[in-house]
Amino acid sequence: MEAELAYKIKASLGEGPCWDTRNNLLYWTDISGNVIHQFDPETKQNKTFSIGQMVGAVVIAEDGRLVLAAEHGFYYYDITTNELVEISDPEKGNLDNRFNDGKVDPAGRFWAGTMQKNDTQPRGALYCLSADHQIEEKLSGLRISNGMAWDLEKSSMYFIDTPTRNIYVFDYKKETGDISQQRVAFSFPEDFGAPDGMTIDSEGMLWIGGWGSGQVSRWDPTTGKVLLTIKLAAKNITSCTFGGKDLDTLYITTARIGMTDQELETLPLSGSLFSVKPGVKGLPAYYFAN
Repeated sequence: MEAELAYKIKASLGEGPCWDTRNNLLYWTDISGNVIHQFDPETKQNKTFSIGQMVGAVVIAEDGRLVLAAEHGFYYYDITTNELVEISDPEKGNLDNRFNDGKVDPAGRFWAGTMQKNDTQPRGALYCLSADHQIEEKLSGLRISNGMAWDLEKSSMYFIDTPTRNIYVFDYKKETGDISQQRVAFSFPEDFGAPDGMTIDSEGMLWIGGWGSGQVSRWDPTTGKVLLTIKLAAKNITSCTFGGKDLDTLYITTARIGMTDQELETLPLSGSLFSVKPGVKGLPAYYFAN
C-alpha cells in the first residue's frame, strides 16, 4: 500500500498532526520552520501561521484555541487574532532544549516532551500540563521524547524515546494521570526506520512513523507483530494521525531536514503532507480541558 500526496510543501521538519473533529481541519507543525499549518482536505488549502519559535506539537483546547508545546514552553495560540499567550515553561533558561511531540490524554491533560536541540545527551523530559496550568514532570533522562498513545480501555499509555528503538507501555490512571510499571511493549526493527510519531486506531493497533525508512507501519502492541506497511515518496516519516469526517484517512507528516542533495533530487516530495485510507478507522483526538 502506498500513501498519496495530500499537499505539496517543502516542510523542513513536518510534525505533530492533530485532527480537529469539530471543524474537519488538520493542524500540523514545521518544527524548524517555526510555523503551524492548518490543512483543509475539502478545499486542499493549507494556511500557515508563524510562531517565531520552534513548535513541536499543536493540540486543540475545548474553548477552540490551539495549545502549543514550543521551543520555550507551553502556549495558547488564537489563529483568529494571532495572539500567542505563554502558559508556562518548565525548562525556563535551558536554551539547549526544545519541546518535541505531544498529545492530549483521555482526561484532557496535555503531555509533551523535550529533547536537546543537538540531540547528543539524554537531557529531555516528559511533562504533563493540567487544566489548572500545573505542570508535572513524568519522565526524565530522555533523548528524543516522541510518540504517545492511550489504549482503548484508557488504562495503558504507550510512549517512544526514539533512540532506544523501544515502544514503552505504562499502567495509566485516567483519574490522576499517574503512570507506572514502565516496560517494553516491543522493539522497533531497524529496517522500519527509527520510531518517531505514533497514533492508535479503533482496533487498538499502533501506527508508527519510521524516520529514514520511507514508510509508516501498523503494529499489534500485545504481540509486537507488524500488520501493515505503507510506503511514501519521502524518506523521513515523522508522525501520523487519523482524520477525515469518518476518521478513515491517515494523514502522515514528513521532513526534508538532514537529507542530501541527491536524496532530495530522488525524493523531491519529502517535507510534504501525505494521506492514505488504510481500511481501518482512527479515534478522535482528545481536547485540552481548559
